[in-house]
Amino acid sequence: MSNLDEISDRAWAALAPYLAGKAGDVGRTGVDNRLFLNAVFWVERHGCAWRAIPARFGKHDTLRKRSRRWAQKGIWQRLFEAVQEPDLDWVMLDSTVVRAHAQAAGSSEKAALATKPSAAAAAG
Repeated sequence: MSNLDEISDRAWAALAPYLAGKAGDVGRTGVDNRLFLNAVFWVERHGCAWRAIPARFGKHDTLRKRSRRWAQKGIWQRLFEAVQEPDLDWVMLDSTVVRAHAQAAGSSEKAALATKPSAAAAAG
């Protein structure tokens, strides 16, 4: 298995506390949550159907059913929220308040100096 097909130790340490089936959780302990996540990420990375997954990850139907159960229990949502960046909506800038230098728009100083005032401006 290549390194691209595996979750890094750093990513695993960040995700593991949010997974179902940990030792100490009520119910069945997950056989291998890390291998399962590697399988899910493999399917997403390659954009294929579950049935095309390599045998090293396990039975495709079992993996598909487990992924669906995690979705129903909200585990995927919990993982997503755990790895999200902080909410930075308040930092958004509106382009109406940001001014750029004239040259940022492709204007050249010579072209700006060469423009002539309109006849209406000269008359009024």
